[in-house]
Amino acid sequence: MKPEFRELRLTQLDRSLQPFAGTLSLSRPRRGWLRAVREALGITKREVALTMRKAPQSIASFEKSEEAYRITLETLRRYAEALDCELVYAIVPRTGSLNELAENRARKKVESDVLAVEHTMALEDQATHGVQEKIARETQRILKKP
Repeated sequence: MKPEFRELRLTQLDRSLQPFAGTLSLSRPRRGWLRAVREALGITKREVALTMRKAPQSIASFEKSEEAYRITLETLRRYAEALDCELVYAIVPRTGSLNELAENRARKKVESDVLAVEHTMALEDQATHGVQEKIARETQRILKKP
């Protein structure tokens, strides 16, 4: 992806993910969202089974699969629809934005490379100093390259 498009895509994704930033502090119900929402709405497994055209045992199996983090997104989506809900799926950075995450990843790689070269140069009494400036410059160069 071209650098200008990559930067634009990161910005667009960051904007799209902003509403999810507050969800990081939410914890999943112990037995999973499917069961928690179904019970809160007062819907029986049998009712969900009828809506999904599945056996009631399948509904119990779906809930156990979600509890064990083994359920598919397709099953989650269909179950959510049976509850008259919408599945919302996102991958959200633990801290900061995607732009910050991309920059931190690039900086880590650059730091390792620049410090290795600087160390070798110092051993040969050819250290150039200004390491932090080099790291910042190289990080920006990497972020801009295709």
